[in-house]
Amino acid sequence: MTLTAFKALHQRHQAEHLARHGTRLAERQEDSFDLTLYAVEGFYAETWRSRGEADILFIHVFQKPAGLGDYLRLVQLPGNL
Repeated sequence: MTLTAFKALHQRHQAEHLARHGTRLAERQEDSFDLTLYAVEGFYAETWRSRGEADILFIHVFQKPAGLGDYLRLVQLPGNL
């Protein structure tokens, strides 16, 4: 699925597509939100939820690696690298 086709889906269908075809990469918190990052067929998707809630408030999609910046600090490499 292309980024454009994904964006055209209703949010519920976007979430279903992420669950079936997305690869969960990382999680982080920002203010009062829980964010989960997915890689999906050539683009990235970030789900936003209120902290501790199950319902997705919105899904942010992007292709440029610059959008990964907030997740890079979460990566921990082994000490010998």
